[in-house]
Amino acid sequence: MSNLNETTLILCSLAIILFAGFLGTRMTKIVRLPNVSGYILAGVLIGPSLLNLVPSSILNHMGFINDIALGFIAFGVGKFFKKEIIKETGIKVIVITCFEALLAGFLVTLAMRYLFNLSWNFALILGAIATATAPASTMMTIRQYHVRGDYVNTLLQIVALDDVICLLTFSTVVAFINSSVSGSVSVQEVLLPILYNIGSWGLGIVAAMVSSQLLKHRSTDNKLILTLAFLLGISGICAQFDVSPLLACMIFGAVYINLTKDKKLYDQVNQFNPPIMSLFFIVSGMRLDIQSLLVAGSIGIGYFVIRILGKYLGTAIGCRLMNMPKTYEKYMGLAMIPQAGVAIGLAFLAERLLPPEMGTVLLTIILSSSVLYEMVGPACAKLSFILAGLIEKEPHLPKQPNHHKVIES
Repeated sequence: MSNLNETTLILCSLAIILFAGFLGTRMTKIVRLPNVSGYILAGVLIGPSLLNLVPSSILNHMGFINDIALGFIAFGVGKFFKKEIIKETGIKVIVITCFEALLAGFLVTLAMRYLFNLSWNFALILGAIATATAPASTMMTIRQYHVRGDYVNTLLQIVALDDVICLLTFSTVVAFINSSVSGSVSVQEVLLPILYNIGSWGLGIVAAMVSSQLLKHRSTDNKLILTLAFLLGISGICAQFDVSPLLACMIFGAVYINLTKDKKLYDQVNQFNPPIMSLFFIVSGMRLDIQSLLVAGSIGIGYFVIRILGKYLGTAIGCRLMNMPKTYEKYMGLAMIPQAGVAIGLAFLAERLLPPEMGTVLLTIILSSSVLYEMVGPACAKLSFILAGLIEKEPHLPKQPNHHKVIES
């Protein structure tokens, strides 16, 4: 490809990525896996570790896709935070989120320290990152199978609040490590990330208030154009301050739906989503370095398994304490497995806080496990919905009515 000019190289690379994603979903449909799994497997196949069909120079400049995709996903999640839903599930969601996030972090920390004999600093940072959950693949699975109801509303609220818990936990751990190493805590390193995230929430609120007025009496096309402009603008501003656009765009979506009750806008954005989401997951698969799995070794395997165990048990305990239905307690934890986005960003930050060799191992564990989580997560989310009685085992069969109360979304 060295003879191709830059424009041709970029466009052909995008074409290869999208074609690979399409073919990947054809294969996963045969074994009845969600589309997300097909996208990620396609990415692994065409990525640098195997066929290397896309130049690394192109792949290295596609980080913006992650921010855009997270922004779109978060905006869609925001519509599940209607006032009437929050009043019904508010405290329950907070308690379940705390248990599923913090138990995963606690178990990972103990395992890294006592099973693998790693330093407390390494164990604590890895445990803090383990609290994060990625909503993208779960949301894609929900859309693919058209799942609705209380179960889904509660699940998406938990996944969305998860990153707030992760941010607070990570900031606390950083403060502890800084104080233990230097005897003092750097206000800049600890408080600035929190302030930037709070600022991003304000950005989401302002965007929702402005758009609720600006989008009134606009045509369908102009509503979509302006909404995309807001989402891209929010994502760009967040990127400038190294903040994930997830929370800002989620608040944008949540405030907008409560101000306007305009559900059609979310349907329009969803129609724009498929190519962006496919690029996001395929590129995630391409980033998997198979050799890095060997470097991470038993530590990576331990992190992968123990975090899943913590997420599942934490969700089950939280649901039981809040007297949620048995289906929530038994199966909702299966949909909490994916991890990417915020976790990867925090891993890059943590790399600077640890010795070089340890920082490299930590980053390798998070990058490689994130791709593996995204491969396993969609199938587990689908299994969660099947066991909860929300979808049929065979997607092509007519869907039977379920007995869960459905809240209009």
